[in-house]
Amino acid sequence: MTALRLRLPISLHHTVRQLAERDDVSINQFITTAVAEKVAALLAVDYLKARAERADRGAIDRVLARVQHATPYGDGWGSWPPVDQPLREPHQRA
Repeated sequence: MTALRLRLPISLHHTVRQLAERDDVSINQFITTAVAEKVAALLAVDYLKARAERADRGAIDRVLARVQHATPYGDGWGSWPPVDQPLREPHQRA
């Protein structure tokens, strides 16, 4: 492990302290976890971009052509489920 001297604005330090106490961890552990999460997110984006560049669009089209015609939910581009409609219980009918 290495030591890192970190300067934080007072308001951020206060918030970090409160959140660390809420999670029952040290400030050091809280910041270490936060940095690890950010690094993982950035690396995931890099991986997905690299993977997308290797995609074979022709193969994707061939796979999709085998799927029976289905109408996408809503306009096909919205969120699932739409944020303006409540979720239904499995036993309820539309």
